[in-house]
Amino acid sequence: MQSIDPPPSGVWLLLFAGPLLFLLGIVAASVLLGARGMATAAIAERVPLLMPQILLGVLSVLGLLLVLVAGADLPGIWAWPGAHTVKHALVGAGAGALLALAYVGWLGDAIVQWQQRFGDYVPPGSVLPTLSGSIGVFFLANVLLAPLVEETLYRGYALPLLSDRFGTAAGVVLSSVCFGLLHWAGGIWYVLVTAIIAGGLFAALHAWSGSVWAPYAAHLMLNVIEFHHAWRSGATAMNGGAGG
Repeated sequence: MQSIDPPPSGVWLLLFAGPLLFLLGIVAASVLLGARGMATAAIAERVPLLMPQILLGVLSVLGLLLVLVAGADLPGIWAWPGAHTVKHALVGAGAGALLALAYVGWLGDAIVQWQQRFGDYVPPGSVLPTLSGSIGVFFLANVLLAPLVEETLYRGYALPLLSDRFGTAAGVVLSSVCFGLLHWAGGIWYVLVTAIIAGGLFAALHAWSGSVWAPYAAHLMLNVIEFHHAWRSGATAMNGGAGG
């Protein structure tokens, strides 16, 4: 029986780099604020508000690591596979829009309810205000960088290698779990929703289309609508809750 080579060690480095970079970013922000003389209680309140900046830094470093580790594979990952690519991208965008509307309409509120009922390591409903507080930085991180970096890594690079080694089902599970763990700062319920629903959808689109373009379009559309929701929520909060 022909042996199957294990995936390169660079895959595991990239998959676990994201969550670790988030931790390092949070620690670095806390240390810098402490060095400026800020009290511990004030640091605990301030660091979550810096999450868009931390996210931008994490994605920038993760993108650089991706180029260094998987640079030779990037042209193949983003190659235009054929005439059906536009159709695949449109289907992906539609799927991403449906997921975004589900999140804005009920899934986001469901996460808050689960946090209140079952507990979490972040305060219930704390994610959205931290994102809308620095909306320009959030746009750079979540709309411009996140779909590009995350789809290149999790679906374009890691998923095929993990599937070749462990089988398709295991590859989908492993890449989706690691994708969810990248979002650990949002709390356990946010991680689960990201891994199971978003990660599962993006992996299914990759398997259906055979390329990264469909999941990228879905991820981009999801994040564009999420950005609009965060922007409107921030504007409403600044106006004292007025508006719709």
